[in-house]
Amino acid sequence: MKIKEIKFWKEDLKLTRPYTIAYETVDAVENIFVTLEGDNGITGIGAGSPAPEVTGETMGKSMKALEGLNPFLKGKDIRMTPSLLRSLQTGLDGTPAAMAAADIALHDLAGKTLGLPLADILGRAHDSLPTSITIGIMDLDQTLEEAREYVERGFTILKIKTGLDLEGDIERVLKVREDFGPSVRIRVDANQGYSARDFARFFKQTKDCVEFSEQPLKSDQLKEMQALDRSMRMLSAADESLHTPADVPALLQEPRPFGIFNIKLMKCGGMGPGLDIARLARLSGIDLMWGCMDESVVSIAAALHAALASPATRYLDLDGSLDLARDIVKGGFILENGNLRTTDQPGLGVTRI
Repeated sequence: MKIKEIKFWKEDLKLTRPYTIAYETVDAVENIFVTLEGDNGITGIGAGSPAPEVTGETMGKSMKALEGLNPFLKGKDIRMTPSLLRSLQTGLDGTPAAMAAADIALHDLAGKTLGLPLADILGRAHDSLPTSITIGIMDLDQTLEEAREYVERGFTILKIKTGLDLEGDIERVLKVREDFGPSVRIRVDANQGYSARDFARFFKQTKDCVEFSEQPLKSDQLKEMQALDRSMRMLSAADESLHTPADVPALLQEPRPFGIFNIKLMKCGGMGPGLDIARLARLSGIDLMWGCMDESVVSIAAALHAALASPATRYLDLDGSLDLARDIVKGGFILENGNLRTTDQPGLGVTRI
């Protein structure tokens, strides 16, 4: 059972709903895709979404990295997947989205070959979990309008982007809570937009409304995070501060700067490294959130399978495919009233359109 053919390409996946975060406005996204065809007639598919502002990886770097993929996978035995994943982590180091696309395709191929959903192969710990859905930085009326739309669609967790206007952020969060009550959970993501002083003020004003805050300070400000009150740190999630498993030891130094880790396959390089982080988190008593960029259903499904296979998973933020104007696959997961679960199909459970 060997890999006989490797293909990769990029696709322009425009967004139906542009959004603003603390450092950019996004209205379109390019994803890379990788397919691995085995001599058993089965094809696995993976996808990646480079994030230059977060990882420094451009689309050009991703495509260049994938040009060198053949020596690591072509002609290799699918049954040797763990060692092949280690080879990818070495060979595609520095281009995590490209590595994620290849990693996901390999996982999908292995899962399809074994005839089981990936979450079951990896050791399913959860059947389903609710996901948050994101509201970008916008004025108060637009925030409430979008929140109302999502609640009417069945979502019970809203993630509000913040970090550009402290007072406006506080007003938006408090008003959402006032309008929708405690049955709708609120998370916030400042994308590194606050100073320690601003975050302390934000936390004080909104602590009764916000479930937790994602990456309030800049990624290199771990000492400033460690200086905050424990209540603030434990209700903060590391995002830009956490890329690969190698970042974990610094985040476990006491006093711990974060009580939650946000794993994104596009930062760490795929399901393999993501699950490595998850194991370290579980052993260290850290709760996990699994997040995403603007991504195809392919990689969102991969993150969901990994999340449901980790006992430490508490939170999902896997809404990155919901506003794509087009995709190249269907399936992958089932979304009902804001809850995500996998299908019963083997591998990722996705099929080409």
